[in-house]
Amino acid sequence: MIVGVDVGTSVTKAQLIARDGRTGPAHEARSTLYTLPGNRVEQDMDEVIGTVVTVVREAVADAAQFSPEPVEALALTGQGDGLWLRDADGRPVGRALSWMDGRAAPVLDAWAADGTARAVHRRTGAGMFPGAAGPLLAHLAEHEPERLAAADVAGYCVDAIAQRFTGARTVDASDASVPFLDAARRTYDDEALELCGLSRWRGLLAEPAPPGALFGLLPKVAAELGLPSGLPVSAGPFDIPACGFGSGLEQVGEGNLIVGTTLACQVLSSDPAPGAADEAAGMVLATPYEDRYLRVMPAMIGTAGLDWLLGMLGVRIEELDALLARSPYGAAGVTALPFLSTSGERAPFVDARARGRLDGLSPLTSRADLVRALCEAVAYSARHCLETLGVDGAITACGGGARSGEWGRIFAGVLGRDVHVREDAVGIRGTARVAWRALGADAPGPGGDGARVARADAEAVAFYEDGYRRYLDTLETARRSW
Repeated sequence: MIVGVDVGTSVTKAQLIARDGRTGPAHEARSTLYTLPGNRVEQDMDEVIGTVVTVVREAVADAAQFSPEPVEALALTGQGDGLWLRDADGRPVGRALSWMDGRAAPVLDAWAADGTARAVHRRTGAGMFPGAAGPLLAHLAEHEPERLAAADVAGYCVDAIAQRFTGARTVDASDASVPFLDAARRTYDDEALELCGLSRWRGLLAEPAPPGALFGLLPKVAAELGLPSGLPVSAGPFDIPACGFGSGLEQVGEGNLIVGTTLACQVLSSDPAPGAADEAAGMVLATPYEDRYLRVMPAMIGTAGLDWLLGMLGVRIEELDALLARSPYGAAGVTALPFLSTSGERAPFVDARARGRLDGLSPLTSRADLVRALCEAVAYSARHCLETLGVDGAITACGGGARSGEWGRIFAGVLGRDVHVREDAVGIRGTARVAWRALGADAPGPGGDGARVARADAEAVAFYEDGYRRYLDTLETARRSW
């Protein structure tokens, strides 16, 4: 069996997963997200690593009761993007800059205006946003060069944990893909670095680990975790591709929705070429599988905006399905734009000024109508992302928002096809499958107790086809006003 760990933005989870696909109890620990003036969002690396130690110890304690199988590996996944600076010993050089950080928005504005962002996208397929490593590095190079000078690695969450646990200076190719990696060659594109004025700091980028790479757990860390010294450690992919593979992405053209704090849409592809998108948005990720890539649109919208609206209305999340069921298709004439992140939007377009809105309100508008309008708008955005990516196959969904049966039916209606929902430890399943493959073992397929299908109702499909066209028209008008 494998101990799987998923390090989210504020919650770290760990649980055992057996060769037959069964999962043990989930253990969680929270870490602090520091929201500071100047659109800064930071995390304490030591605190985050401490949450990993806590949940792994708790999961390991379940082993004897869970399965007679031995623990074969520790498999890590977690949040991507941001900037986790550390020294040669893996110690933090200041707080980690979260993927939610907005301090580098002026850098991105300048790169959008002078064509840098589009030129990088043409080379690597990476659409940058304020919380991506490129703009954050450029911001620090201008405002805090001493931090970069003190660092040995400019990496990400998962490889920061891997370095502390194994001593390896490494990074998974999926993390390294944004924004400077040539995904086909799995090497950094020096011209992309030069375009961003970051060639001087090239040495801070760890070389991507080859597919199937495993690292050995250090003796001191192993004793702390309750695991054998030298136990294989798999460090990636990060959470978006891990959820895709944990949901069952196998055939080219298949798509996956992660309805989490943000909405990540991805499609499995055999083509690493960046493509000629009208917008410098999205990303092309290298994966653990040869000749397979993920085209991803990681929108900033998702359950965070829904949580805000429910809080404003004094509604508990447990009431979501009942509310959605009380409002008709089209939310009684209420429509929404779902862009409720202070960082704006990053997919399928990039605009730090993007903001949400509600239209069509009247004294007859109910709380249910407001909530349904927002949920429908998120589904329209998901279709916009998936159509931009070129989905041409089955679609799976996972994440907290996918647990809502009513919202799942909205997604199915808007997308015009059934959606296969996976609810059981999806990210952990994905990273465990990668670890088993690296060990040369067969991995269990997707599944779990929560596997179900959200059906596309014919009436809903017809209604939402018109609604989607109106959404695109409204979005086009709104973008001119931002």
